[in-house]
Amino acid sequence: MNSRLFRTLIAALALACAARIVTSAQGNPEAAKVKNPIASSPESIAAGKAVYAKCAPCHGSTDGEIFDNIKNGVAPDFNMVPWKDQLKDEQIWQVVNYIRSIAKKK
Repeated sequence: MNSRLFRTLIAALALACAARIVTSAQGNPEAAKVKNPIASSPESIAAGKAVYAKCAPCHGSTDGEIFDNIKNGVAPDFNMVPWKDQLKDEQIWQVVNYIRSIAKKK
């Protein structure tokens, strides 16, 4: 998996948890032109961390539960949509490993 796709996936997963929607810019040339209107600063990073913290209960689960949440979504409202049609199992396990790696840095 290339790094751009991987970063896009992680961003989409976080957005799905926080905003209860998933937006995917992958394959959308217009979205590729959009620049981030929020400057990266300690304040914006802290705000992003607070939003991402809403995802932490799912990401604090076992690897198998994280895998299942990514693959099948989180019912009943599908606050996180299923990714089983876009990602292979191997890719989902790689995302699980990434999530674990960033959790260890905290």
